[in-house]
Parts: sequence; C-alpha cells; structure tokens
Amino acid sequence: MQLQSYAAGQWRSGEGGETVRHAITGEAVATISSKGVDFAAMLDYGRKVGGPALRKLTFHERALMLKALAQYLAERKEKYYELSKATGATRADSWVDIEGGIATLFAFSSKGRKELPNASFIIDGNPEFVSRNGTFVGQHIRTPLQGVAVHINAYNFPCWGMLEKLSVNLLAGVPAIVKPASQTAYLTELMFRDMIESKIFPEGALQLICGSVGDLFEHLQSQDVVTFTGSASTGRKLKSHPVILRNSVRFTMEADSLNFSMLGPDAKSETPEFEIFIKEVARELTSKAGQKCTCIRRVFVPKALIEPVVEALGKRLSKVVVGDPSVEGVTMGALASLSQRDEVRARVKELQQGAEIVYGDLENFSVTGGDIATGAFLAPILLRCCEPKKHTVVHEVEAFGPVATLMPYETAEDAIDLARRGEGSLVGSLVTYDNDFAREVVLGAAAYHGRLLVLNRDSAKESTGHGSPLPVLVHGGPGRAGGGEEMGGVRGVMHYLQRTALQGSPETLSRITDRWISGANRREGVHPFRKNLDELQLGDCVKTGSHKVTLEEIEHFAHFTGDTFYAHMDEAAAKANPFFGGRVAHGYYIVSIAAGLFVEPNPGPVLANYGVDNLRFLTPVFPGDELKVVLTCKQKNPRITENYGEVRWDAVVTNQDDKVVAQYDVLTMVEKAPKVESA
Repeated sequence: MQLQSYAAGQWRSGEGGETVRHAITGEAVATISSKGVDFAAMLDYGRKVGGPALRKLTFHERALMLKALAQYLAERKEKYYELSKATGATRADSWVDIEGGIATLFAFSSKGRKELPNASFIIDGNPEFVSRNGTFVGQHIRTPLQGVAVHINAYNFPCWGMLEKLSVNLLAGVPAIVKPASQTAYLTELMFRDMIESKIFPEGALQLICGSVGDLFEHLQSQDVVTFTGSASTGRKLKSHPVILRNSVRFTMEADSLNFSMLGPDAKSETPEFEIFIKEVARELTSKAGQKCTCIRRVFVPKALIEPVVEALGKRLSKVVVGDPSVEGVTMGALASLSQRDEVRARVKELQQGAEIVYGDLENFSVTGGDIATGAFLAPILLRCCEPKKHTVVHEVEAFGPVATLMPYETAEDAIDLARRGEGSLVGSLVTYDNDFAREVVLGAAAYHGRLLVLNRDSAKESTGHGSPLPVLVHGGPGRAGGGEEMGGVRGVMHYLQRTALQGSPETLSRITDRWISGANRREGVHPFRKNLDELQLGDCVKTGSHKVTLEEIEHFAHFTGDTFYAHMDEAAAKANPFFGGRVAHGYYIVSIAAGLFVEPNPGPVLANYGVDNLRFLTPVFPGDELKVVLTCKQKNPRITENYGEVRWDAVVTNQDDKVVAQYDVLTMVEKAPKVESA
C-alpha cells in the first residue's frame, strides 16, 4: 500500500519512500513518502480556500459538522479496528484510539452549541467603560485566525491524536494540515480518506501529509498555528525554527513526560486504596503497551509499603499475556515497531544505572501467537530505585513502553519534592483517603503538572483513570511536558482565535459586536415581548411605570416565602446594620416586582424565562421607595436546530431618585418568525 498525501484538493503519491512494517509480524504494511508534494501550495490552499469557507460558518454550524463527521466515522469504525491490529494494539487499546477520538468530535460538537454563540466570533468579557460620560468604551472580541493549523502527531494514537486536535481548530474556524507519524500513518490515512469522502467539511478545511514535512516550515506565516506531539527534543527543535521565531507563529507542544502515581501513607495493604493503586499502576503500565504520553513512569510509595507494593504489582503483572492481540486471551500487544522496542530496551538499561529490575525481563519472556524475533514485543518491566534523590537518571530518562520505576518517600514534603523532579508532567495521580494529605500534595505539585487525579474508594468506580485525557479538561503540561494545552473544552478553541480590543462609541461597538452596550441607542414602541426573534432588534426596550414599595408588601413577601431575615422584619436590628439603617425590601422581592412591571402577560413569542445572570443589588430599597425598570434587548443567539433562540435582556431597576437599585441580565427563549410554506 502506497500511502498518499491529500494536498490542495488532490490525493498525491510521494516519490520513493520508506517501508512501514506490521508491529506483530514484521511484514511490510505500507510505503510512505511526501517527496514531491508542494507544501507551500498546501498552506496557500488552506488559507485561500479552506479558511474563508470555514469562517463563513458560525460556531454552531461547524459544531453540527463535527457531529455529522463523528457519526460518519462511527459507522465505519470496524475497518479501523481491523487495520489497527497492525499497530500492535489490542481491541481495548484501539477503542481508546478510535472511539475515543470519535467521542471527542461528539464532545466538542456539544460544547460548541452549548457554550459558544451561533455567530462567527466571540465577545470576550464585558464592556470596559473608559470615559467619564460613557461615550467612549472598550470591548474585547475573538475572531478566527486566518492561517492554517499544522498538526504534527505522534505514532501511538493515530486516530485520537488527529481527531482531538481537529475537533478544536475546525470548531474555531481554522483549516488544518495533519501530519501523522510514519510508523502508524496507514491507519490515519484510512480514516482521513473517509473524512474527505464524506464531504462534510468544506474543501480546503482538511489536508494530509504522509511522510516528512519537507520545507513546510519555511512557508509558515504569523496567522498559522503549529501543534506538536512527540519527543521533547524534536519539539524543541521545531519550536526554535527561525520562521516560528521570526513570525511569532503560535506553537503548542505536548511532549513525553515522567508522570507519577503516588500511594498515600494511609493506604495500607488492607485498605481499598491499596488495591485501587495496584490496579491503576498495572493498567497504565500495560495499556497500549505503555506507549502513552500519560503513562505512569514514576511510582512513589511510602517507604514502609515498598515491599508489599512490589509483591502486589508482581502478582498482578504476572497475569498479563503478551502476544498477538487477535489471539484470544492476549491482554497486551506489541510496541509500534522493532526500532521502538530497541529504543525502550536502551532506555531501561540507562535507568538501571540508578535502579534495579524487580519484575520482568528485557529478553526472556513468553509470547502468545507471535514471534519474539519479528514482532515488537516487550514484557512489562518494573524497576525500583531505593535512593531517588541520589540517582537523577530516574527523573530524566523515559522508556516509552511498559516500564515504570518504584521509589520510596518518607514525608509529604519528600513526596512533593520527588513529584517536582520530573520538571513538568502531563499528569500525576494520588491514591489516598486522607484529604488533608491530598490537599498538601496537590497544592505542592500542581504547578508542575497539567492534570492531577485524586483517587479513593469514593471516586474509583466512575474514574476515567490516570491516563485518560478528557475533551472537557486541559491536556498538556508545563516544563518538560512541552508547556502547551490542548482540549479543555472551549478553552482549546481560544488558541485558534485572536483577541482584539475594540474602542469606540457604545452605538458603534454595539453594531460591530451584535450586543447592545449601555449608552447605545434604545427604541421604544411595540412591547419587545410581542416581537419574534427575527423582528426583535438590539436596543428595543420597554420603560415601565413605577411601583411604590410598602411595609405591608415586605412583610407579606417575608411570610409568604419564609425569608424573615432580620433586616426585613426587625427595625432596631436593621438600623444597627451598617449597610441599611432601617428595614429594607428583599432583593428577590425587587426582582419579582421588576418582572411584574416589564412582563407582557399575554401568550406570544416569548416562550420561557430560563435564568438570570450577573444579578447585583446596588442600593437598599426602603418602604415608600418607588421602583421602575428599563428592559433592553441586549443580545440574540438563534438555536440552529430549533425554532427559537436565546435573548439576553439588560434589566436596570431604579428608585425615585434614579439611583440604580438592581442590575442584571434576564434570559429568555423566544420563537423565530413562522416559516412560510413555499407554493
């Protein structure tokens, strides 16, 4: 099979190429080369064809495309599973890669529709009123970058690694060029072909490089983004490329890291936490044959529990069956290639400068359904370093396979120090039922880690585990781990958007941002609750009559609701309160009276009130005060799949002296205009 690149709308075969081999049998699977591909043309195509097409769409439209793509790929998943066997992965390993990647598409589709506007840009924060009279204001917005996202991915997750990155940049409205690692690019290419054949995303939104990136970096521009997953040394080399530095190209890196798992001192052999810890370490050691950037590499155990942990882990690892994943009973497959196996063996020998192997063997182990000479097999290896502060090698060398090193600690400070010695990791985990110990370790080690998992008997059953990045949580880490962040829900989308500060009059900025700003024009007329979503315009408002507050109403509200707080019921106690000086109305009484003033009660386009945001009570309301309201249409957000949308209203409640009593946003669902049936 000759792997091809998808460049500028065409599938192209590279000249010559290297052979990619089956991880189990050693047989040739594919030939890969990108020689002859015009990388400058690919970038230009993405910028001029894919980018404009994506930016014409709203976040909601792009989110629906992600959902459609996820459904399309899910229908074809079995052929990905079949080819995934060549990578050495078991069915469970492939599930994380294939269905985990598809699930990430679904997750970002949902996030995009729930948390982002049905618009092509994002309003970032509230207006900043920077002038005395409010005629000159500031507002931040975020718009999609007008370049291309270049994703350079690792070999261990050929599907998930691609999809988790694409989910974010496509939702943001930025086209991508995907460059998978050559060792497993055949699986990426298979899935990518289906993505192109689906025609779900516009032409130019997706391109693929099978082979090296050639001179692609020479043609990067300031609007482009590069993401890299792989070794720290390669990442540093790419990050320091002269073009990256000269053009300030955004670069995010997720590199190998020496992640830790720690057993708390309370977790003695007879506790549930001890068993949870043993299961978690053994699972992470053998899942994907240890070829995970989040895999546990350093295992910290109270000094008194080292021997019980060695014994328990050895017993559990002895049940692991290494071999061909297609053979029944095999629980751990092979590494991705023979060269990768040789690399891991070399790193273990480096680790042996400061640690001894207490379980496993680099050369002598049994293989089920495979040949140790031709397959990239390696049995689980557990080492022990008795003096982890003396032997720095255990905090510096990573064997990217089924390898971990046990280390003892004596105090919480000691454990935190060991965690920090990794110089930055993607994830650390702590198994303890002592929440005070957990707090101390987390606050001491958090700055060195992108994610921290605290496991105990209460959370273990539903935990997704130490090694599972989630779409809604940040994936990345400081220092050695690369200093980058991926996913994290809509946080990841922001990486592909430019924040810009706007300045101008409230009316001008309201028109630009499609959100009414205080000081912009208001329009009275037909009550805005009588207008459907299409008829409603920003600035449409109602200015109400007044309502006089009485002591009887305050007391009735107190007894009716049960809120008899002294400030509403006890004159002497209320006078002693430094905020009031006498009995005052309830805040929620004020909100209720305001609603009674501005609501148009008859059936109409307003379907429901679904919340209040940013509610603040600014001036006390006393018996005898007269309240009035100005309600203004502030923002509209049509639901793309529904016959209604969300409307945000600016509500300002004032008293007889025009002092603001309360201010908040009212949120309602409003019908769209009725659909006109065509003849």
